[in-house]
Amino acid sequence: MSVITYKCPNCGGGLEFDPTDQNYKCSYCLSEFTQETLDEAEKAESRERTVTETETAAESEGDAGPQTVLYTCPSCGAEIVTEETTAATFCYYCHNPVVLAGKMTGGYHPDFVIPFAIDREKAVEIFTQWIGKKKYVPKAFYSPDQIEKISGVYFPYWLYSCSVDGNLDAEGTKIKTWVMGNVRYTETQKFQVDRSGRMKVEHVTRNALKKANKQLAEGVLPFEMKDLKEFTLGYLSGFIAENRDMNSREFEPEVTAEVRQYAQNSLKNQVQGYDSLKVKACRIDMDDETWKYALMPVWTLTYRDRAGDKIYYFACNGQTGKICGELPVDKGKLAVLFAKVFFPVLAVLLIAGYFI
Repeated sequence: MSVITYKCPNCGGGLEFDPTDQNYKCSYCLSEFTQETLDEAEKAESRERTVTETETAAESEGDAGPQTVLYTCPSCGAEIVTEETTAATFCYYCHNPVVLAGKMTGGYHPDFVIPFAIDREKAVEIFTQWIGKKKYVPKAFYSPDQIEKISGVYFPYWLYSCSVDGNLDAEGTKIKTWVMGNVRYTETQKFQVDRSGRMKVEHVTRNALKKANKQLAEGVLPFEMKDLKEFTLGYLSGFIAENRDMNSREFEPEVTAEVRQYAQNSLKNQVQGYDSLKVKACRIDMDDETWKYALMPVWTLTYRDRAGDKIYYFACNGQTGKICGELPVDKGKLAVLFAKVFFPVLAVLLIAGYFI
């Protein structure tokens, strides 16, 4: 398995992708490089990459659950332990970013990536503002040690696109009522309604990682697809990345049904001016179907509640800043609130009862 660290051409320090400037930065000599600069340096000087193949994970028959994989850090020689789906991480000893290039080959090579546009400092600010509005969250959830664990993760998603031809055959009804004298009249008119059209559906998104918390991975959707870029390993440097472990065919029935329903609703919404509409037939044909594999940026923070042994989380879309989360509740704070409300009310009732 290829293990890569992106080295600074000036001092040899580890390079990380900076979401703010959309460039690569060296934390040692503070040099900055564009993607084009690194590409040119690689072609001209065959940029040095130390590659070590020390994968020792043994394959087992059947579904034996997640397995750990062992690598050697190219910078300091320390052993790095990851899960099978991890594609980018950090060395726990020298803290250099490590990209496990072999995880991104063949059918597992992403087609696209949306780079992080929100850096860690901004993500912490968003988290702090969000948690500030919550009154009954345990302090341990937003302690400095906890906030330090916030991580930028590229999650894998499948993107489905197609062209849709649709034809709607329906019956529209108009009803008119009026009163003459003591008689109420009703006139019902029926009309043949036909609607047809062709539209392009792009980037229907599905989470492609089984172990991912579904609420976390889907709660930060949607991403703005205008920022899709062709995948380059360098975007992963400085972040954690997960590889997909689900195939696109697993989503085909669900996604095609969703697109068909969307197309039918679009045709129906074109029909106006009737009191009711009865669909007699609707034909939806899809072609030019494609599935693309993409990595999307998410800032995540998790917290295990020891009392209930439950994991709570915070997630922030690394491109748009949209947040979602599930928060623990501090029962002690709720007890204090209850006491502040209950005992004064009880005292008032007792006093009122004394004088009645």
